[in-house]
Amino acid sequence: MSNPPLWQLSACDLRDKIVRRDVTAQEVTQSALARVDEKNPSLNAIVQDLRDEAMADAERLDKAMKTSGPVGPLHGVPVTIKVNVDQTGHATTNGVVAFKDMIAPDDAPVVRNLKNAGAVVIGRTNTPEFSFRGSTDNELHGRTLNPWNDWASAGGSSGGAGSAVMAGMGTMGHGNDIAGSVRYPSTTNGATSVKPGLGRVPAWNPSQKAERGLVAQLMSVQSVLCREVRDVRLGLESLVKYDAHDPWMVPLPIENPFGVEGSKTSNKVAFTKNVFEFELHPAVRKALDTARDALIDAGYDVVEVEPPLVRETAEAAARTLFGEVKVMMDADVRKYGSSDIQGVFDAYYELMPPYEGDELIFAMAKRSHYVRQWNLFLEGYPLVLTPFMPNETWSWNRDLEGVEGARDVLLAGIYSISMNLLGLPAGNVPANYNDGLPVGVQIVGKRFREDMVLNACEAIEQRVGIMAHKLFEQG
Repeated sequence: MSNPPLWQLSACDLRDKIVRRDVTAQEVTQSALARVDEKNPSLNAIVQDLRDEAMADAERLDKAMKTSGPVGPLHGVPVTIKVNVDQTGHATTNGVVAFKDMIAPDDAPVVRNLKNAGAVVIGRTNTPEFSFRGSTDNELHGRTLNPWNDWASAGGSSGGAGSAVMAGMGTMGHGNDIAGSVRYPSTTNGATSVKPGLGRVPAWNPSQKAERGLVAQLMSVQSVLCREVRDVRLGLESLVKYDAHDPWMVPLPIENPFGVEGSKTSNKVAFTKNVFEFELHPAVRKALDTARDALIDAGYDVVEVEPPLVRETAEAAARTLFGEVKVMMDADVRKYGSSDIQGVFDAYYELMPPYEGDELIFAMAKRSHYVRQWNLFLEGYPLVLTPFMPNETWSWNRDLEGVEGARDVLLAGIYSISMNLLGLPAGNVPANYNDGLPVGVQIVGKRFREDMVLNACEAIEQRVGIMAHKLFEQG
């Protein structure tokens, strides 16, 4: 691409151009906002336009550049924030009509860290009701569309973030992930991301009235979705800043966290195509083969071997999570949720009967068993290449089609939800392009080794190419 518009450039390239004083933060922000004007009316990914604040921030950053240089590693980079985290003066709607006036008194740590790094927030992105669906639609903000295909789901729950970043509306989209909510939109939209491990990125909402359940605390993480792996690395480096509000936060750097020489301590990669009772779509099979070959060519030793207890871990994760959800969230879903989200929850409960009472306590205790078995396995194979979903994507309303629809969208995410229970980092990167849609794969790593996951994702990206370039060619 010769002389692409600023909105097409990576976060890394934009930051470098601003630091070199080739362009200003205001010029970059204006380009991103022009792209919002062009694409958002059809995609509905950004549901709150923050252009006035963004331009004011960009002007302030340009003044700082003239007097003292860049304020941080994201100086002038346009980003979006998902509407389920607090941003001072704006509603944390979580996609729910009843929460449209819940104005945040302060920034969540993830927002503060991005701003402190110099990012310019251009808007807030859509999420399904209560951020608990595999497709992004709600009565308050409406449906977010996939930029590749109106029929296809934009994913959930960070569907607004995935659609926006791939359409060029910001170079980095904040998202969060309790069962796949960063990785599924990455896969469906052709973005790339890493779900960090437990304790990596601080999480807390100043507006919260009560603490989250323990299972949610263990499974939910904050991250970014980007068009290029190097931008995910840049974003995570900016997000991993200690904040005492999060009791799980461990202040370790992303790169080489334990001071070991080099970030790739072993080149062994476990590889599996096993999707258990589900059928592996040929496009996903091809993506996995392509990713395997890319890793081999990059010098990795890829061995086809089954990781431990995957199916059992996924079932335990779902039934434990929904056991807690039924106690702590269900009343609000019934009181404030639409008939659609209530029907989705009914299907979830039927598919994955929530653990209750003593059963829930024992299931929570058994988490340590699954983590232990995976820790031991990862001693021999520090990285694991897996499917993310057995299918490339589904229609945007598939999870509204009763139990069978919910089965395809959520229950089939065996390699998705299991990684949340385990607290392990898991990256997603496109590895195939099939019939006009991107197809992603997943790389799992040892705890605190997001850097190794990113290295492997980059090796695949170098083989496959940056998926957004295909999308930009279409306009």
